Amino acid sequence: MDSQEKRYDTIAQVIERVKELAQSEETPTKEEVEQLKSLFYKLHIQEREQQLKEYLDAGGDPEKYIIKPDNTEAEFKAEMAIIRERRQKVFLEQEAEKQENLKKKQDIIEKIRQMVTSPEEANQQYQEFKQLQQDWREIQSVPAENATELWRTYQLYVEQYYDLLKLNSEAREYDFKKNLEAKTRICEIAEKLADEPDAISAFHQLQDLHQQYREIGPVAKEFREEIWVRFKAASTIINKRHQQHFEDIRALEEENLSKKTALCEKVEALAAQDCKNSSDYENLTKEIISLQAEWKTIGFAPQKMNVKIFERFRSACDSFFQKKNTFFKEMKERFAENISKKQALVEQATALMDSTDWKATGDKIQELQKEWKKIGMVPKKIGDQLWQDFLNACNHFYEARNAASAGARNEERENLQQKRDIIAALEKLAETAGENLQKSTQELIAKFNAIGHVPFRDKDKVYDDYHSALDKIHKVMNANSQRRRMDSFKQNIKNAAKRGEGAVENERLRLNRRLDQLKQELKTYENNLGFLSISSKKGNTLLDEMNRRVEKLKEDINLVMQQLKEF
Repeated sequence: MDSQEKRYDTIAQVIERVKELAQSEETPTKEEVEQLKSLFYKLHIQEREQQLKEYLDAGGDPEKYIIKPDNTEAEFKAEMAIIRERRQKVFLEQEAEKQENLKKKQDIIEKIRQMVTSPEEANQQYQEFKQLQQDWREIQSVPAENATELWRTYQLYVEQYYDLLKLNSEAREYDFKKNLEAKTRICEIAEKLADEPDAISAFHQLQDLHQQYREIGPVAKEFREEIWVRFKAASTIINKRHQQHFEDIRALEEENLSKKTALCEKVEALAAQDCKNSSDYENLTKEIISLQAEWKTIGFAPQKMNVKIFERFRSACDSFFQKKNTFFKEMKERFAENISKKQALVEQATALMDSTDWKATGDKIQELQKEWKKIGMVPKKIGDQLWQDFLNACNHFYEARNAASAGARNEERENLQQKRDIIAALEKLAETAGENLQKSTQELIAKFNAIGHVPFRDKDKVYDDYHSALDKIHKVMNANSQRRRMDSFKQNIKNAAKRGEGAVENERLRLNRRLDQLKQELKTYENNLGFLSISSKKGNTLLDEMNRRVEKLKEDINLVMQQLKEF
């Protein structure tokens, strides 16, 4: 099988062939070198994509994927450099050989030209002429720019020589006939090539036919133009098919170049995006892998751009993955720092968890919990374990503190019940209003104040119920006091009346002054109530006391006004 027809499925096979060409005396064609170059880079990106796919299929984290080091590209370039150097050397040698061949053929043409200028010697020089024809056929290639004109000049003098030849007419006619038959067969073969499905193969076969045509001697004058026109017409068809074939390839390659350029621009735009977190990189990685898969479905670009556009695409992909690797490297460093900080907090919490200094240690643990919230993320698995260790240490302290304070809470509940019993006794006193109401009340108040703390959540309710019961008793006591004071006042009026009218008037004036004083005091308290804030518990307690004072003033004012009505 020809080397250009070989199938290469792996980079190793391509490199093996490149090494074979670099180390042997064989000189590869330009087509094979370009084929190997394009195929290497195509397989190179496919291999990278396959490695990533296998990593992901095995459950690998795309955020942690790192491109494996690959020395095959450097090896490939080194071997290709050897091949290029050898091809350049061979090219120069071939060019020198072509120049030498050109000189040899020009010498042959000159010899035949001289024969044409000596018609009287044409017959005697026939054998020499045939040898010159044989020498011409044996000489290989000449420079392409000289080939056509050289052949035309050669053909011209050969035909002129035959026209001058005075050999046996039958022998010459036989020679002309044989040449015509050979050229006719070549024309027929060339015409059939129009049906050859492979335009490239047809073109190469046509080149062989042209070489054969040139090596065949002349035909009779009357057939020379006709047979050449026929062969030229058949050649034109093949050449146009060959040209169209490459124009189609070039158009397709330009289209492929356009598609690949668009993919390059997309990858470059993705690579330029500023990713904030691992999720952003994961999403972009999926997009770029999708674009790489699309790239593989597109055929070759024009030869001069094929490697360049691939290198642009690969560079954009590499730029993204390098940036991604840097991001995750830095993220790992941040994770390591955060892990270290959280481990330090776990150690501090563990050191404090057996402390019995409940207040101070509780404050310290709360500070540790605040610091914990400020620390950034860590990998989930180790993060969960660190959090569990930290939580266990905190819970150990809180459970010990709760156990130590359980007795205090039981005492507070007992105090709550005792205070509720006293409140119930106060409310009962308010209902019965017995003769020893004030004394009994003072005794219950003393007992209430001697009882310790109650549960915090019940403190306000007990306070409100306690003062509500006292208010009821005070109302009863105030009512009793007012009746006694009114009775006492009436007796005082009677006694004043016995002393004379002046004494009664003095008592009335004293009551008016007392009324004015009470009203002024009431006004002051009501004004102060308007400025008192009740946003705190302390403010609320003071407000209750002032309200009680206002009610007492109103009751006193009402009593004085009733006393004045007695005059």
